[in-house]
Amino acid sequence: MATPVLLSWSGGKDAAWALHALRQRDDVHGVALLSTLTEGYERASMQGVRREVLQAQATAAGLPLLEAWIPQACDNTLYLQRMGQALDAARLQWAGTATLAFGDLLLQDIRQWREQQYAALGWQTLFPLFGRDTGQLAREMIAGGLVARLCCVDTQQLDAGFAGRLFDAGLLGSLPDGIDPCGENGEFHTCVSAGPMFNAPLALTEGDTVLREERYAYTDFMLA
Repeated sequence: MATPVLLSWSGGKDAAWALHALRQRDDVHGVALLSTLTEGYERASMQGVRREVLQAQATAAGLPLLEAWIPQACDNTLYLQRMGQALDAARLQWAGTATLAFGDLLLQDIRQWREQQYAALGWQTLFPLFGRDTGQLAREMIAGGLVARLCCVDTQQLDAGFAGRLFDAGLLGSLPDGIDPCGENGEFHTCVSAGPMFNAPLALTEGDTVLREERYAYTDFMLA
């Protein structure tokens, strides 16, 4: 029998492509998406994707969306407590579910942290894209029909002018040397509106770009 899997969902391209990759396999099947949202902002933590956009993405993916809410000031202990509560709820709703998948690509320390922390909560972890060449993967995503825009740029690594841009071949060609093509080192995050993991594209409207923490340039995307 195929293993039921819960997928960590940020609203970005890596999570979306991880879902696409999981659906190419016979040994697993996705039961739901799990998003971490920040209280007061009503957005995905770090990426800044609106809650209603996350919900629309889940609907387009044909999967329910579970939400783990964390406060704006959240230490690791509280984060894991809230995640544990969300995972307990998932296990109750989908009996036998004990595998959590992530769209991580390269960072071994992040992978090890996830493996250790979630093992302590009784969950196995799965990384369907890990170890892929990120340049090749980025081109594969674009050729495969994924449509995404940069919703967050770390201005200490990349110019704020990249915020809001389409994740396409033109963007890849314009990235400065040393910037990962998938933004795996935190250079940028994306918001997905279409791709083979969705049953229909989302109509999103681009809003303002604001600088937060004197570092991160967030471009707002909302349902049209």
